[in-house]
Amino acid sequence: MQLHKVPCMHSRRFGLALLLAVASTGNDPARLLGATPQQADAHPPATFADPQRRAKLAGAFPQIDALIAAFMERTHVPGAAWGIIVDGELAHLGVSGYRELPSKAPVTRDSVFRIASMTKSFTAIAILKLRDEGKLSLDDLAEKYVPELKKLRYPTSDAPRITVRHLMSHATGFPEDNPWGDQQLARSEAEFTQMLQEGIPFSNVPGVEYEYSNYGFAILGRIITNISGKPYPDYIAEAILRPLGMLSTTLEASSVPADRLAHGYRWEDEQWKEEAPLPHGAFGSMGGMLTSISDLSKYVGAFLAAWPPRDGQENGPIKRSSLREMQQIWRSRAATVTTSTSGTTNLNSGGYGYGLRVSQSCLFERVVAHSGGLPGYGSLMQWLPDYGVGIVAFGNVTYTGWGGVVSNAFDLLARTGGLQPRTAAPSTALVGARDAVSQLILHWDDNRADEIAAMNLYLDRSRDRRRKEIENLRAKVGECRAPASFDVVENWLRGQWTMRCERGDLRVSITLAPTLPPRVQFLDVGEVPAGSAAAEPAACRVQEAR
Repeated sequence: MQLHKVPCMHSRRFGLALLLAVASTGNDPARLLGATPQQADAHPPATFADPQRRAKLAGAFPQIDALIAAFMERTHVPGAAWGIIVDGELAHLGVSGYRELPSKAPVTRDSVFRIASMTKSFTAIAILKLRDEGKLSLDDLAEKYVPELKKLRYPTSDAPRITVRHLMSHATGFPEDNPWGDQQLARSEAEFTQMLQEGIPFSNVPGVEYEYSNYGFAILGRIITNISGKPYPDYIAEAILRPLGMLSTTLEASSVPADRLAHGYRWEDEQWKEEAPLPHGAFGSMGGMLTSISDLSKYVGAFLAAWPPRDGQENGPIKRSSLREMQQIWRSRAATVTTSTSGTTNLNSGGYGYGLRVSQSCLFERVVAHSGGLPGYGSLMQWLPDYGVGIVAFGNVTYTGWGGVVSNAFDLLARTGGLQPRTAAPSTALVGARDAVSQLILHWDDNRADEIAAMNLYLDRSRDRRRKEIENLRAKVGECRAPASFDVVENWLRGQWTMRCERGDLRVSITLAPTLPPRVQFLDVGEVPAGSAAAEPAACRVQEAR
């Protein structure tokens, strides 16, 4: 579990006010641990500590442009567009090459590319919007909304019937269907209905394994149509695209102005060959969308804006909590090990959310992404929710492989020193507990100790033993000062701080209990070894043997 250092975020006046309150109000534990019950419930959002963060990040933009230019030459990408999103805004946009080769028409900031499977996240948002409106449940049987599935023949007698959640997280048991799915985009609704009636083979029973299914997301598109009473493209435009201002985004390539459409190519026989555009059809909900960098930046910005959890007005196409729900793992996958260009190995684990891939590495606790590939196109959107930074990239060559170059782009951003996560802010209850525990360490009092302790604290280790241990530490380190800030705030109810003393320092860690007021369920007080810093998690990244 990751811990982050935080700056001083609380004034000394609060600590003084708390001490005065303790002195004047007696032994009221609610006031002792948070002043009032209302204040004890205050949960401030995490924030970025470095005011120069955005300027530092911008220092890497020229290097990223050069990185992508080298990638395009090496992998024969005719044209590309990319963007870097910081705090929901398009902070940098780059373009290079040609959107159409015979005329040498250049890629511009308004060029529209097909983004293929990245469409799946739009489908997932639409499902969650219908869920939030009470029109479906993720645990409903899919056959409730797609009657053709009622006759589906399951592989075993004990197989569960497919739910909407199974479809959303690639847990249907249908076989992985790339690149078969690419060629189904043009299927008519009547043809799709016939396919459903004919049945679907299973590679696993539903609900036990992850297996990527374009077919499953096509079924989600049918669910959206049947519940909303509108064709999938119309509902997506009304519910998602227009509210976000994504006016260049469409599922119909024919609706894109000819002078903006990026043509798709494949590199074959040492030359580029144009790919015939795949038309929109019943499988569009799994991979039919086209968009521009500026439009997709707004979309990624909406996901980034869902973090951190906080009070305040909701502005997204769906609730912030639902956008965060999409960015959680709902179907896990095996861990993998990758080797970076710098010669280090990195352990990655993760799985699939709802229309999004979610992973964790030794460098980043949460990485959210989805790629898209069709004949003629390759795209990627990837962002770090805790860092407020994302990258989107389009190319017009078949299955443009952006994964490595985007990973290296994040490395360049990290080297600027500006790619730092938000620092968690303590709740009022945690601040109150810190000050109350610090006063207890300075001047032990049995009654005060009983008031701040959760019922388990002295069952785990007796009050007398704890008092003796703290008194022995105090005798060793001499007079100490109460702290004005935390060293580490892990979350609203767990933190660590240092008390400066005459002959050394004390480090104090607490965790509060799930009670109101939140009393102290874990307390550790120890001497700080000379030269040590606040505890930080060990990185799992290791150097390769040489």
